[in-house]
Amino acid sequence: MESHEVLKEAFDGPNAGPKEIAAALGVSLSLVYKWAQPPEGQGSGSRNPLDRVEELVRLTRHPAIVEWLCQRAGGYFVKNPKDCPTKGYSVVPATHQIVQQFAGLLDAVSRAAQDNDISHEESQEIRRVWDKLKAYCEGFVRCCEEEDFEPIQKELEVRR
Repeated sequence: MESHEVLKEAFDGPNAGPKEIAAALGVSLSLVYKWAQPPEGQGSGSRNPLDRVEELVRLTRHPAIVEWLCQRAGGYFVKNPKDCPTKGYSVVPATHQIVQQFAGLLDAVSRAAQDNDISHEESQEIRRVWDKLKAYCEGFVRCCEEEDFEPIQKELEVRR
C-alpha cells in the first residue's frame, strides 16, 4: 500500500478527518487532501509526512526513529529478516531454536521474579530476551512462508 493510500484510508476512518487534522497541524485543508492523493508525477498529490519520515529513516539509517514511532503508537518494531532466497534446510533445527529461545525467556522471567520483585536491570534483561525472541520468530515465520530455513541455519552457526 502506498503512503497516500494509507492516509486516505485513515482520513476516511472514524477518527479525525481532514478538517480536524489540518487545524491540529496548522496546515491548510487543501494540503491535507493532497497528502491523500498520488504524488505529483501520477496525480496532484503533495509529498506527505509518511514519505518524509521514510526518507528520514533512509537517510539516517537510524532504526530508533521507527522504534520511537511504534512505541508512541502502542507497539514495538521488529525488523523483518532478509528474504530466504534458497531452499534446502530442515525445519527441525529452526523449531528447536524457537523452543530454546522461549525457554530462555521463561528463565529470565523466573530468575527476575524469584525475590517477588523485578528490578529495572532485570526488566531490561527480560526486554532484551523478548525482543530477540520476537525477531527470531518473525524470521521463522518468513522462512516457513518461503519454505526455506537456510538463513536461520546460518544464524545458528554464527552463534555457536
